[in-house]
Amino acid sequence: MKTLNDLRQLQRVRRPLVLAAGFFDGVHRGHARVVQRAVARARRLNGNAWVLTFDTHPLKVLAPARAPRLLTCTPHKLRLLAALGVHGCLVLRFTRRLARQEPERFVERLCAAAPTLAAILVGGNWRFGRAGRGDAALLKRIGRARGFAVEVVRPVRRRQRPVSSTRVRQAVQRGQLGEAAAMLGRPFSIMATVTRGRRVGRTLGFPTANLLPHNEVMPPPGVYAVRARVGTRMHDGVLNFGYRPTFADAPGRPILELHLLNFRGNLYGRLLEVFFVRRLRAERRFNTLRGLQQRIAADTQAARRALRR
Repeated sequence: MKTLNDLRQLQRVRRPLVLAAGFFDGVHRGHARVVQRAVARARRLNGNAWVLTFDTHPLKVLAPARAPRLLTCTPHKLRLLAALGVHGCLVLRFTRRLARQEPERFVERLCAAAPTLAAILVGGNWRFGRAGRGDAALLKRIGRARGFAVEVVRPVRRRQRPVSSTRVRQAVQRGQLGEAAAMLGRPFSIMATVTRGRRVGRTLGFPTANLLPHNEVMPPPGVYAVRARVGTRMHDGVLNFGYRPTFADAPGRPILELHLLNFRGNLYGRLLEVFFVRRLRAERRFNTLRGLQQRIAADTQAARRALRR
């Protein structure tokens, strides 16, 4: 998938251009429906399907105190969008200057930069331009005048309510992994970089990789059965997310420690995608390292059983 960062770069697209527009945090099933319909329309036109999105949530620029914690960092979001079959993604930098732009002016710039623009697909709650004044109705009026189609894609519903990034965030933070997976269409996952830790796990017989997550939403502290993508391969594992209460030098913030089952290799500096499959138990303090070691062994067996289902 190609990635661009400037509207003017869309001039390179020679075939009919179909855009799926939105922020797409988490790339849940509702987002996937918008993007997949764009892909299908582009295929019918013998054109290219692209995604138009932003590098950061608008509220992080306009009202940081009200900005939501994000399910996906931009590279993770791009990986998920690429899997939906789009030809490319235009990731615009969101700035206060862009936020002040009137919606008509934004579409005017878009049309000038993309002369082959054939259609724009959005969700029903999509807003753009100054003070969020641009909506699907305005976009349709502009489209009729400028010669491109606009399709408002109906939402995917779960339990009689539209699937949304807000609902997915709430489910993850409450530990409702099954509910989150039902709305995402896959297990909730994070992207994280492996960093150096204290290597305590190795002395206990269970080497762990300390993870620096690139997203902001996390489930409650606890022990989880997980799967991790290392390069192109998937590996089963068990993950502890918490404060390491057994140790005297417990950190003041929760940390992620991943043990991969039947894995040998150097993970330091690697970028992993970790899928949370099932919560096994809450984090707890052990009186002895021997007790902790025995519990980790039991956790690995519980993770194996959970991941076989």
